[in-house]
Amino acid sequence: MGRPSTPGFVGIDRHGHVIGGLVPDSVTRAVKRISTRAGVPIHWTGHSLRIGLASTGRKRGKDAIAIADQGGWARCSCSMLGYMQREDGWDDNASTGLT
Repeated sequence: MGRPSTPGFVGIDRHGHVIGGLVPDSVTRAVKRISTRAGVPIHWTGHSLRIGLASTGRKRGKDAIAIADQGGWARCSCSMLGYMQREDGWDDNASTGLT
């Protein structure tokens, strides 16, 4: 078992050598590299993952506190609401089923 200071995820260079812990930009670089290899013609960033988490979590009825905790927002974050996108205003209507 590793020490508490040991990174949970490490970088590995093309020769298979461990080069240290991942940095904040590591996820963004990995998402861009993978989407390019997959031929996805969209500009992905690390924020794309946060938007997906917030939007899908809200749509599926997940608790806002759970979304905030997992996405790295403060529990009372107004900025988190900006990440929550709606696909369809008719299907995702706040008044549906209230009667």
